[in-house]
Amino acid sequence: MSKNTALLSSWIDEAKVVSTVCHGRPDGDAAGSSAAMLSYLISSRGKDAAALIPGRLPGNIAFVLEGANQISDVESAAARLRDTDLLICLDFNTLSRTEEFETIVREYPGRKVLIDHHKDPDVQDFDLCISETAISSACELLYNVLLGMPDIAGDARKLPPATARALMTGMTTDTNNFANSVYPGTLKMASELLDAGVDREDLIDRLYSSERPNRLAAMGEMLSDRMRLLPCGVSVIVLHQDFFDRYDLRDGETEGFVNLPLAIKDVRLSVFAREDGNFFRVSIRSKRGVSARLLAKNHFHGGGHEQASGGRIFIPQDVLRAGDVEAYVIALAARFMQETASVN
Repeated sequence: MSKNTALLSSWIDEAKVVSTVCHGRPDGDAAGSSAAMLSYLISSRGKDAAALIPGRLPGNIAFVLEGANQISDVESAAARLRDTDLLICLDFNTLSRTEEFETIVREYPGRKVLIDHHKDPDVQDFDLCISETAISSACELLYNVLLGMPDIAGDARKLPPATARALMTGMTTDTNNFANSVYPGTLKMASELLDAGVDREDLIDRLYSSERPNRLAAMGEMLSDRMRLLPCGVSVIVLHQDFFDRYDLRDGETEGFVNLPLAIKDVRLSVFAREDGNFFRVSIRSKRGVSARLLAKNHFHGGGHEQASGGRIFIPQDVLRAGDVEAYVIALAARFMQETASVN
């Protein structure tokens, strides 16, 4: 057992009430790590545990927390934190990523533990920081942490079934079903979870075969009319609120859209921006040799992994009008690719 895992285990022993929190607008890795930790705390350690979830879960991943003690409104989350002895933060590197929960999480006076795989964590905000970037997902990192717990003792078959399924869910979605960020440990984890009884066929069916027709119709228009392909190997897609209203798209239903243009042979960088109030959320994916992280960090107030990152475009600080965002993104991405080519 590592020193960090031993310390976390002792803190869990000392705590009567434990809560988890993930990043806002949770994806599969955030929901999966939350569900996995929650199930472990309740089933294996007998704790009063709850998951604080800032935002609505996309329909295709909501099953991992179905029936679990989850809290999504700020007032209830604040009340929960007043009784919490230990707060476990999952799948984010800075407290601002908890969005509407940021203030209550930042002001929480008890022990805060971070388990995360993003670069440059704000270590000063946590009492214990378990961080590793050369790993597929927060779920894979959490899997390794849980294997180190004394009651699990390296045997995935001792994990609660709900924990094992949730870990497989988060790892699968964060690797885009083993298409990126796959390490030897990722495949080892998958093999051990299958051996532990995880029904991967059912999981894949829930994740990728349960879409509403609205999403597929929106995807069709996006690819046929909204995707801009640049000669420098860049795809740019910008979606405004009217697009979401017309197709009645729910939170999370554009998850994965940014990956689609990378199926085109000559596309090396995909930038997807969607309107969200007075800013645009930006998702960036790239092929090897092009840094999505640098583009996000240098131009979109963001960061992340080398091939998978995100950021924001603020109106009017970055761009005066929402209608000018597409031209803004195209210009920045083209210049970035030119700079990348000159360096290489």
